[in-house]
Amino acid sequence: MILSALRVVFAILFTLTFAAIMTLTSLVGRSERAYFALARLYSRMVLAVCGIEIVVEGSDRVDFTRNHVLVSNHASMFDIPAVVAGIPADIRIVYKKELERIPVFGWGLHFGPYIAIDRVNRHEAMHSIENAARKIARGGSVLMFGEGTRTADGKLQQFKRGPFNLAVKAGVPVVPLTINGSFNVLQKGSLHIHPGTIRLVIERPVEPPASNGKEAELTLRDNVHAAIERNYREQ
Repeated sequence: MILSALRVVFAILFTLTFAAIMTLTSLVGRSERAYFALARLYSRMVLAVCGIEIVVEGSDRVDFTRNHVLVSNHASMFDIPAVVAGIPADIRIVYKKELERIPVFGWGLHFGPYIAIDRVNRHEAMHSIENAARKIARGGSVLMFGEGTRTADGKLQQFKRGPFNLAVKAGVPVVPLTINGSFNVLQKGSLHIHPGTIRLVIERPVEPPASNGKEAELTLRDNVHAAIERNYREQ
């Protein structure tokens, strides 16, 4: 328990330190490349301190020089560091706008190249999706969690339409990304970090349907959910 508490303290200190540096990088240097490099360094360091190993399967299935919407399941606060450290691309994270209220950490999100979504205000949420689609069209990939929130019991949940609405609007493929093991490392509502292995399983991109609209989004959603479900290991 003492060791776990120390891991939590170090993780918080790393997070606050890097958030401050990344905020300054965004405000002063305005360099997205530097921001992404710092995000990757932070992710690798916090994972190492907490005794977490990342194993990536299937990275050869995707051409990461192209733009994609990566859609994954969500089980732990360590999912984002695992993806940032394990995926060989600069990926914009789509996050809940309310996270910006957290001092220092929220500033790092707000001033960086990541994309906020206001889930309380539906109009603002749609505006955020359109903004993300424009960023992808100009060059860049984004990560969204299909379930919208972390699983509370380790089981794969149903997916929301948002990520697939974004993919159809942007006209880019969706990469199904399965995250296994993170629920055992740190569960929702817990501060007890268990060292272990997080496995990222990358599937081949799923092309968006030629048509637009709700049915196209639902078809894409179901195809991606099925791909992730095949690789998912209930925890």
